[in-house]
Amino acid sequence: MFTGIIESIARIEKIVSEGTNKHFCFASPISHELKLDQSVSHNGVCLTVTNVEGNQHWVTAIDETLKKSALGLLASGDEVNLERCMIANGRFDGHVVQGHIDQTGKCISVEDAGGSWIFNFEYDPSLGNIIVEKGSISINGVSLTCFNSKDHGFTVAIIPYTFEHTNFHEIKAGTLVNLEFDIIGKYVRRLLNK
Repeated sequence: MFTGIIESIARIEKIVSEGTNKHFCFASPISHELKLDQSVSHNGVCLTVTNVEGNQHWVTAIDETLKKSALGLLASGDEVNLERCMIANGRFDGHVVQGHIDQTGKCISVEDAGGSWIFNFEYDPSLGNIIVEKGSISINGVSLTCFNSKDHGFTVAIIPYTFEHTNFHEIKAGTLVNLEFDIIGKYVRRLLNK
């Protein structure tokens, strides 16, 4: 389980395809601290560390993960947000983030608000995911509060710290992002549909 509070940015050093899988090599300031078999959120996708070499670590994304997320669109040199799993004896700063991507969304606009940035996103509502005003959303693993919620889109405001210390500085109109909707909302929706 994660909180959506990003620890570091990692850069993709290498991508190796094997069958329907993709193996990613990342370099980051925390890679040397990772352990084999550790769960780490990469742009919101929970992936298992398969190798650690100095300041680099490797993970594997299977076909299901590549279909549900935007990981398959990444290339060498791209940046991703990293978060290690939550420590159970500390403060819970974000919201419950499982690292299980529900679907991708598309940035439709970015506005410089003179001290923050306003990002508008849209998503395919036919997949059954819902969002509520002032509800939680995870975008590329970043825990955020949304507003201007609609049945197919929402808005988030990004403060300078988040803009600089995550890969939000690379998101532009047309960029696909990984979305994880609020876990409580998913359970409520399922119960109401019975």
